[in-house]
Amino acid sequence: MTGPGATPGPTAPGRALVARYAGLTGAVLLAVAGYVGGALPGTTADRVWHSADGPLTVALWLLGTGLLVGAWWALRDDAPSTGWAYRTAGLWVLPLLVAPPLGSRDVYSYACQGWAYAHGADPYATGVAAAGCPWVDAVAPIWRDTPAPYGPVFVLLAALAVTLGGGLVGAVVVLRLVAVAGVLLAGLCLLGLARAAGAPTRRAVWLALACPLVGVHLVAGAHNDAVMLGLLLLGLLVLVRFPGKPRPLLVAGVLLGLAVGVKATALVVLPFAVLAAVLGRYTVRSLLRDGGWLAAGAFAALAGASLLSGLGLGWVRGLNRSGDSEQWTSPPTAVGMVVDYAGELFGRQPAAVPVARAVALAVLVALLALLWWRAWSALRELNDVRQRVARIDAARVRVALLGAGLALAATVALAPVFHPWYATWPLAVLAVVAVRTGWFVLPCAVAAFLALPDGTNVARLAKAPGAVAMTALVVALAVWGLPRLRHARLR
Repeated sequence: MTGPGATPGPTAPGRALVARYAGLTGAVLLAVAGYVGGALPGTTADRVWHSADGPLTVALWLLGTGLLVGAWWALRDDAPSTGWAYRTAGLWVLPLLVAPPLGSRDVYSYACQGWAYAHGADPYATGVAAAGCPWVDAVAPIWRDTPAPYGPVFVLLAALAVTLGGGLVGAVVVLRLVAVAGVLLAGLCLLGLARAAGAPTRRAVWLALACPLVGVHLVAGAHNDAVMLGLLLLGLLVLVRFPGKPRPLLVAGVLLGLAVGVKATALVVLPFAVLAAVLGRYTVRSLLRDGGWLAAGAFAALAGASLLSGLGLGWVRGLNRSGDSEQWTSPPTAVGMVVDYAGELFGRQPAAVPVARAVALAVLVALLALLWWRAWSALRELNDVRQRVARIDAARVRVALLGAGLALAATVALAPVFHPWYATWPLAVLAVVAVRTGWFVLPCAVAAFLALPDGTNVARLAKAPGAVAMTALVVALAVWGLPRLRHARLR
């Protein structure tokens, strides 16, 4: 990818109008599906399969998702204007604001973890059932006995939501408002980041905010990924606006540290944020000087949150249980499942999933190092052309942010588990820098169909075929991509 490139001109008004109201109709249908067969308080998991309204729920969900995804996809490269993109994304969110939790029951886990902390229990040492949460029946069974995998910043937010909400419904409302605040913060940062990278703002806003995963999972589902992304994008915006200045770099570091304190995933962005922090020539000295302020801010935020919560580093242990679920939607898990299936044919039990996941994490570490080195090398090359090439600052920002977006994409692809809302992590960053969008927009569109309104994971319905198909895709991508990786450039 060599530059922001030009996008097609604004689409015809009639086509844009059809897309706007098709998406709105889809959002309304999804909200209705949530009330008919969604994850309402007092209902159980897998409600779709044990209710007379199950077929209607699935029909509404598929039709609504199809309309929403189709409308988003139709304008992926040519939304009429930035303002139009903001207004349409907001219009689509309105029905979802008043819908029950959609796509998962995680918000009930958040509420119970907040309740446990507020009542003196350590959510990193015990599951919500053992902690005595009165709302444990609303939590998905698989997560009732697992410690919280989230950072201390979010545990504090969840406890605050429980305190302010006064009950389960109130806590869910507050958690949704927190998620909406995260989405709004991210949306406000998109303009500045896209302009700094020289990318079309209307495309960035449309891709990042109108994506169905945002409305359904970050807003209606109230996932804490919204808070992480809001803090992450604000930190990156401060960096690209004030590179090389100690105080803004400290502030940016604090924001990025708080993002890590919500979900540890944000950690992979920090090395690329250090690259964006440098002002002037890219040398080891400038990297240590400017990156040091950023690192100090991030460390202070994480240490402060850990001390304030009184939980120390217990949240690091909680990360080990985030992979308890095994689904083929995670590529390394799918590969391990296929090896296990093959072993069973010969009367053996290889237990390959943990091994495949460990190999994938090792590959991820190596890939992140390679991406950082490629970004650093590309930025060093810019030292020699700084006086001769226009918009060199945009190129600098673009290289650093593209590296961060690719790092998040690699993390999603190689993580031991995948949930649809994970796709919003790279989407939010890549939307402001990528030239070609299909390679990350298509997976987001597919991911929108992977969860039913009651939180049922559709991937469970086709474990063996799904694992085989995903493994075949991994092999095909490896055969196609590895020879090209040597010559890939972050420019």
